Amino acid sequence: MEKRVIGRFDKADFPALRLYDIAIKIDTGAYTSSIHCENIEEKDDKLYCTFLDEEHPLYNGREIIFDDFDIVFVRSSNGIIQKRYQVQSNIKLFNKIFKISLSLSSRQEMRFPVLIGRKFLTKKFIVDTELTNVSNNLNENEAKNSIQK
Repeated sequence: MEKRVIGRFDKADFPALRLYDIAIKIDTGAYTSSIHCENIEEKDDKLYCTFLDEEHPLYNGREIIFDDFDIVFVRSSNGIIQKRYQVQSNIKLFNKIFKISLSLSSRQEMRFPVLIGRKFLTKKFIVDTELTNVSNNLNENEAKNSIQK
């Protein structure tokens, strides 16, 4: 399978969540991917939440309801294990839609509302930390950023 080169951060769309042009950080130290979410509440076998927050320019306060979700335990960068909700969605990078599992967490204090981890990156991407916004700046030199396995 062909792997694409991706930089240390980029922008992506999450079509199923109706979130577009969202800043993402590529983090090979993280296993799972996470997205900033607030007002997470489970009731009547459904999960209710609001993505992003009022400080984000694309915040619209729209509540999203998930019928299908899991509870996972994630070890944070400081070593503390946290219980989080996880949902299945999709992400658009390099004009291609991929399935992605996203844990929901408060990333309000973080620079990037989305963290992309190894579970998603594996077998799809090679990370070049010198590059940024490779998918977002897709152009005629696209072929140079591909490596055949």
